Amino acid sequence: MPDSEQIKNLIAQALPCEFLEVRGEDGVHFEAVVVSAAFAGKNKVQQHQLVYRALGDRMKQEIHALSLRTFTPEAWAAINV
Repeated sequence: MPDSEQIKNLIAQALPCEFLEVRGEDGVHFEAVVVSAAFAGKNKVQQHQLVYRALGDRMKQEIHALSLRTFTPEAWAAINV
């Protein structure tokens, strides 16, 4: 079973992230905030698909649930004023 740090590393290897936080208490349910310029011009479904692609088969087998909050750097800056 992956832990929060492993999930964070997998996402960071696949996407250039300006901010990345992954939390998980029980080893199967995780929450992530991902801020990446790779999300520019993409809707939320497409943004989430990029993250799921980074995690590959782990999303099907090892990670039961992943709650995602994805932002472009501009959107992130607007909510963190």
